[in-house]
Amino acid sequence: MKLSQFKFSFPKTMIAKSPKTPRDMCKLMVIDKETREIKSQKFKNVIDYMDEGDVLVLNDSKVFPARLYGNKEKTKAKIEVFLLRQLSETENIWDVVVDPARKVRIGNRIFLNKNVFCEVIDNTTSRGRIVRFNVKEDFRKVVDKLGKTPLPYYIKREPTEKDRELYQTVYAKNIGSVAAPAAGMHFTKELLKKIEKKGVKIAYITLHLGLGMFRLVEVEDLSKHRMDSEYYEISQEYSDMINQTIIKRKKVIAVGTSVCRALESSVITGSYVRPTKGWTDRFIHPPNSMSIVSKLITNFHLPQSTMLMLACTLAERDDVMKAYKKAIKDHYKFLAYGDAMMIV
Repeated sequence: MKLSQFKFSFPKTMIAKSPKTPRDMCKLMVIDKETREIKSQKFKNVIDYMDEGDVLVLNDSKVFPARLYGNKEKTKAKIEVFLLRQLSETENIWDVVVDPARKVRIGNRIFLNKNVFCEVIDNTTSRGRIVRFNVKEDFRKVVDKLGKTPLPYYIKREPTEKDRELYQTVYAKNIGSVAAPAAGMHFTKELLKKIEKKGVKIAYITLHLGLGMFRLVEVEDLSKHRMDSEYYEISQEYSDMINQTIIKRKKVIAVGTSVCRALESSVITGSYVRPTKGWTDRFIHPPNSMSIVSKLITNFHLPQSTMLMLACTLAERDDVMKAYKKAIKDHYKFLAYGDAMMIV
């Protein structure tokens, strides 16, 4: 398939700027990939599309306050230092993005306060830098104190303390993402309890989302697009749980495209998950198919995005695009704080 087959337009007013309260009262559009029927529901009814013995797979990665602000040592110019990933724990070396990049060169020091600074030791991309932080205390505590929630670029406001809770799933545990696994933000603790009570098992994987999730595909030939690598983990306990579900011919329900990429990346041969710790740059798009995932819960994404393309590997592209057309007509909200879609 070609990039142009995933193009559509929608009013920017449909981009949600804040989450629904309570979380599970947002809209849910359901695509039945067998009958090709499309239904509108409330998200709290997502439980109706799960059966006893199925497994719901969640990404428990936790967003950390990755936006830091400081001043250059001599000029006092204000610089944003956006943390991406830690390259060395012993030396506190990080891969970061700086803004404005033109003012930041190798050897520069950026002070976050009078006691904490980072020194630029290398360049990576046009805005990317490798920096070493001069910190005597636990750096994670420093980040938690000085950092701000990395709200998506399309939310044009300063993050608040409340955003630390709102831009997060209720089950977030393992720190490492700079973007929330948005499909999971619709779940409440009460809804998860109801799902378990129905006899649906819940498994957790971890995939730390980076800024690459916001990067649109720019090549017409999809096979030439390269995803950014992201770290993921699947434990023995949960791989066994998922595999037992498959053996019993029950459904594996992925919450979010990050879960799909982690599960599908762990498969070497056959149709079973293996415990894994590593990096994936897996790009799932038509005409690929999925070996593990039977059903998918996701959000409404941007045109020509990798998340939209992944959804079109589980349901027919025409059906997904038809659902998007209906979502626009019925005023569904898009992106991280928006409404949900489920492919069953």
